[in-house]
Amino acid sequence: MAKKLEKTSSEMSIEERLKNLYQLQTYLSQIDNIRTIRGELPLEVQDLEDEVEGLRTRIEKTTAEAEEIRKGLASWQGEIQVAQQKLEKYKQQLDNVRNNREYDMINKEIEYQNLEIQLAEKRINEAKQAEKRNQELIAKSQEELENRTQDLEVKKNELDEIVIETKAEEDKLREKAKTLELTIEPRILQAFKRIRKNSRNGLGIVYVQRDACGGCFAKIPPQRQLDVRMRKKVIVCEYCGRILIDPELAGVTPDAPKEEKTRRRRATSRKKATEGEDKPE
Repeated sequence: MAKKLEKTSSEMSIEERLKNLYQLQTYLSQIDNIRTIRGELPLEVQDLEDEVEGLRTRIEKTTAEAEEIRKGLASWQGEIQVAQQKLEKYKQQLDNVRNNREYDMINKEIEYQNLEIQLAEKRINEAKQAEKRNQELIAKSQEELENRTQDLEVKKNELDEIVIETKAEEDKLREKAKTLELTIEPRILQAFKRIRKNSRNGLGIVYVQRDACGGCFAKIPPQRQLDVRMRKKVIVCEYCGRILIDPELAGVTPDAPKEEKTRRRRATSRKKATEGEDKPE
């Protein structure tokens, strides 16, 4: 079957290939319009999901830090108890000193234990302040998480409703586009997709309108327009690179510049005639 389709596409005339390519562009443009209807909801949902995940990570990290702080508090409180026990022992030993040297050594130990207690108390105070900040941050993050989770649910519901409304149509268009791609020469199809990807409006093939490219609106020389109308080879715009197609082949009724010029001439003639009648004899 694939070989048959490939053979058919290779046997197609340039006119048939361009017609199929323009039909493919029509399907893809309709899919783009469906995505436009969805707007930026998918991006908003993704941003909210990232924000919710970030808040959860922050809460987990802050909770882990709080747990470490609590462990530190218990450790420093234990150090204070040990230092106080040593102080009591050293104070008792002061009553039984035998010489000045021993007295000085015990006093140094007492001074050292007092410093240890002061240092531990300082760390405990800092840890309590940090624990308070962490609790406030966790509470704030929890509140933000609840709000963002609610927003995410609302946006997801909106997106799901739009997707349900447009999914059947989009799937149908994708199936048509996929089937049509099999009838187009791979080399031309690849070039078309590349052009379409680099185009802002997603147009890879456009018809000539008002003697200009339908994509970038640059003027097209008469000889090149003739080549497009002949439908003997694939012609691209010299400025934007889009493939050009004859409006008639695209099934579009082109504007008639000649009729506009005729109307302008008639209007000018009527104006001159009126001005002539107003002039005194």
